[in-house]
Amino acid sequence: MKKKGNNIPRNTYLSWLMKYTTAQPCPQLASRIHAFWELKGDETDRQWERIFPDGCPGIIINLGASCKTDGGVTTMEHGRTYVVGAMTSFKDSYVDNNTHLLGVCFKPAVFSSFYKYSPQNELTDHTVEFERPYSLDMGMIHKDPVAYLNKYFLDRKGSLPPLLLAVLNDMHLAKGTLSIYETAKRNFITLRQLERMFKTHIGLTPKEYVKIIRFQSALSMMNDAGSGKSLADIAFDCGYYDQSHLTNEIKKHTGLTPAQF
Repeated sequence: MKKKGNNIPRNTYLSWLMKYTTAQPCPQLASRIHAFWELKGDETDRQWERIFPDGCPGIIINLGASCKTDGGVTTMEHGRTYVVGAMTSFKDSYVDNNTHLLGVCFKPAVFSSFYKYSPQNELTDHTVEFERPYSLDMGMIHKDPVAYLNKYFLDRKGSLPPLLLAVLNDMHLAKGTLSIYETAKRNFITLRQLERMFKTHIGLTPKEYVKIIRFQSALSMMNDAGSGKSLADIAFDCGYYDQSHLTNEIKKHTGLTPAQF
């Protein structure tokens, strides 16, 4: 897998000590999977690491020692596969020199095209062990993880909900500034239909999802050192009421203040 270096995704708050690498899926899966990733703890790692919400679910196989996640509530055991639901707030996992995780970051709304599992709202903010039929093969993972994962998901690939994808496209193009009412109206659906689709395929309400889009947009601007934008400018550009509103949303999603970035 490819070393990310200084390009760690903006939904993470990881230390520079660990080894974090990513690989892109094959072209046929690029519209459904953001990346395959691997995390190995360094000899000096013994600390909690934080992941920020991005609206995306994922799966993880633990190739190392037992690993605590969800702030210590959940323990991922060696050799087992877990599904990680979409998050409404940050998630902390404990990393030490025995940590070795491999995961898949899906794009929003595609989980149900690979798995006939639970509605996504039942997985929100949780890390849940997969039953055996859904688990990844450790032997194949060790042999060639990218080739195995590409074939695994190509074989499982099903249809996507086109109406929901159109809704998500509108939300992302507007960077979260389009109202839920206007989004439903533009796509000729009712608010109740929209809520139901998000409950089943995303795991978040439309309002929660839009907040995460805006938060990620603001975070990207904050990490762009060359933009010269103040927090007040970023708040205005991202559709927040004011700088205080932006600060509160950042604290909610990351547990950190803007000054800590």
